[in-house]
Amino acid sequence: MNPAEENVLVIKRSLFDELGSFQGLNFNPEKYLKAILSRGSNFFIPRPEAEGNPAYKQIIPYALIVFQNKVLHYVRGKKAGEQRLIAKGSIGIGGHMNETDESLFAMDEQAYRAGVEREVNEEIKIDTLFEDQIVALLNDDSTEVGRVHLGVVHIFKLDEPKVQKREAMITALAFLTKEELMARRESLESWSQICVDSLDQLLL
Repeated sequence: MNPAEENVLVIKRSLFDELGSFQGLNFNPEKYLKAILSRGSNFFIPRPEAEGNPAYKQIIPYALIVFQNKVLHYVRGKKAGEQRLIAKGSIGIGGHMNETDESLFAMDEQAYRAGVEREVNEEIKIDTLFEDQIVALLNDDSTEVGRVHLGVVHIFKLDEPKVQKREAMITALAFLTKEELMARRESLESWSQICVDSLDQLLL
């Protein structure tokens, strides 16, 4: 979809500040999600407006795909939609929640979770059973990209390490240990760096 024609899910930055803004990870996501996913708190605006206006926070599911003690890592290739993240390593699968995800918006939690599974399914194919848990929220106001996004960190715990890529922008797909990820930390996008630094807590 052309970003110029895309509407994305946002909340007002003022709501995030009222709930308690933070930098990095927050391991009490329930308080925020109850407010964010109540109808009337979230809405859709054109993506170009959302990307350029820090008065809004785009809600981005960020799913870590986990098998035992290893996390799925990939490199964003040249076909990545977010030009500022090309060639960066990542452990997060997911993306913008689009107006096409559901027609009954604003989003409640049921609609959100259905949208997340669709987002993940667009990028990768998971050929095994898994559990989906929301474990944290992620905010990084230190970067241009981060200032206009709010991440919802999901852990997909897989029964087997059976994952294939669906999108051309995903390259070098591999399950890596925490030690292997730390060795690549400088090549990771900022959200993945934040997650890797707290990986033990995220995977509890």
